[in-house]
Amino acid sequence: MDTAARAVLTVYIAVEVLLALLTVAGNLLVIWAVASNPRLKNITNYFIVSLAVADVAVGLLVIPFAITISVGFHMDFHGCLFLACLVLVVTQISVFSLLAIAVDRYLAIRLPLRYGALVNGAQAKKVMAILWMLAVLLGMIPLFGWNNLQSVESACKDQNSEFSLLDVTHSSANKTLTSCRTVACYFEVVVDMNYMVYFNFFGCILLPLVCMMFLYISIYNVACKQLRQMRPKGGGPGSGGKTQAFLLKEIHVAKSLALIVGLFALCWLPLHILNCLPVFCPDCPRPPIWLMDLAIAFSHANSVLNPVIYAFRLREFRRAFSVLVGKACRLREGYRDELTRVSMMRSMSRETSIVMLSTTRDT
Repeated sequence: MDTAARAVLTVYIAVEVLLALLTVAGNLLVIWAVASNPRLKNITNYFIVSLAVADVAVGLLVIPFAITISVGFHMDFHGCLFLACLVLVVTQISVFSLLAIAVDRYLAIRLPLRYGALVNGAQAKKVMAILWMLAVLLGMIPLFGWNNLQSVESACKDQNSEFSLLDVTHSSANKTLTSCRTVACYFEVVVDMNYMVYFNFFGCILLPLVCMMFLYISIYNVACKQLRQMRPKGGGPGSGGKTQAFLLKEIHVAKSLALIVGLFALCWLPLHILNCLPVFCPDCPRPPIWLMDLAIAFSHANSVLNPVIYAFRLREFRRAFSVLVGKACRLREGYRDELTRVSMMRSMSRETSIVMLSTTRDT
């Protein structure tokens, strides 16, 4: 690795570590806010917690694994493939959580009278469990055979002039085959790009994003239509005024959640577009390493942005964050005061002991 490549890798790792710290801190704050504030315990926020848990996993698991893969440590093929699949699983959980939020908001605005009967906390938890299991299944498909193992072994055998079943012993053949399954752990080495493009990108990411786009457009159109129908009747302090306020709030929430979806697409599409290049244009030059690293870091930055959007766009979350940060500051101050008090008591005790010892000696 030359000096320039080493510098790019160093910067990439430093940025990823910073993103990991911010991701874990911000999304733990989201989870803590929902868990400690009864006003935030609703169906939509359960799915937001699911998204926050996936983002915490990005900080704790995906980013360290991405750093490992970027360095290219030599390891067993299936061990490297497992790390790559974990990245795919967490990404898929995020997509499914965003889709569940969009469907939930659509049902709330489209069927307001039946929404309470259709959706409740127990059902939301079941849906989340099903979506997580489905995400694990879809993300782990490369482990079931849709991977590059055959290509890696074929290339290894072709390069190894000593490998021949005709003139080596069975044990030597097994040893050579084992060494062929030890690879430099890079994502594109172990994962089939056809799976990444046609199945993962087109089927599991792009299709849900298109569905979410249509859902949020429908939510906005339905809410605006209902508001237009109410205006001739006037929006006084009665039930009409309350309904109008509810619709305005729903529009604001839908815009905020649609912004989250838009940022997810903006952050993840560059990486997937770069993955499409070797599939649709095999003869084109490969993107430079720095561009791939930038696209990967950009995708991980999405997990940092979600808590920021909650804080600036959703009033209840902003209030909850303020309360939690205030409590944390007070706890820190109290802990510091307690340490100061204990230190002073120890100092006074030490001085008292010295005085008593001096008195005893004088006597």
